[in-house]
Amino acid sequence: MKKTALITGSAKRVGREMAEHLAAQGWCLALHYNNSGKAAGKLQHDLRSHFPDQEFVLFQSNLQNPFAVESLIPEVVRVFGQLDLLINNASVFEASHIRETHFDLLDREMMINYRAPFLLMRDFARLVGEGVIINMVDTRITSSKSDHAAYSLSKKALWELTKMGALEFAPEIRVNAIAPGVTLPPEDRDESYLWNLAKKIPMKKPGGVGPILKSLDYILENDHLTGQLLFCDGGENLGITL
Repeated sequence: MKKTALITGSAKRVGREMAEHLAAQGWCLALHYNNSGKAAGKLQHDLRSHFPDQEFVLFQSNLQNPFAVESLIPEVVRVFGQLDLLINNASVFEASHIRETHFDLLDREMMINYRAPFLLMRDFARLVGEGVIINMVDTRITSSKSDHAAYSLSKKALWELTKMGALEFAPEIRVNAIAPGVTLPPEDRDESYLWNLAKKIPMKKPGGVGPILKSLDYILENDHLTGQLLFCDGGENLGITL
């Protein structure tokens, strides 16, 4: 029987890359999206064209709504009959120092980046009971910079949840995290933006999505790995070079 993965935020960017990568390895995919219906539909069409023997089903869900979040895993299990992998990839990334952070921004960042993954992990443990969970965090969890205060705190909390879940759910469920750094430019910027950022990190170049996909493979292949964080940041977590 083919394995099934649920990837939140799968329509664009890193989520799409992971979807295409897993599909090429024979996975069936539950493709979650919220507002990116057109991009999600195109992804589904492309995957079905290239891999006609696998299943690719779209699931629309607003992760800011806890009731929608709580219905997602049950619906995926109902449609596929199984679920083997959960990747908590969807996130929002908004700049704001602590002094400038209003409640709505804080609530949105914490709900989508932390509380939704918490609920999905909980339901994976309750309804699936066996498999792998991967949480996408951020190299910013090693820093106390407050320029994206709510975002950074939500990812710090997600990393702590990763370790807690790994301990509670073992040995049936393995839980690990991946922390990207300089990976893709914002949608309104080009590659030069990334290269300017990368000047300050040890490896002096953007990583792209490749290191993330290799980390994904490593987690899936190493069945003795749990509660771990793989940095895909070119050493950025070590500090900024002079």
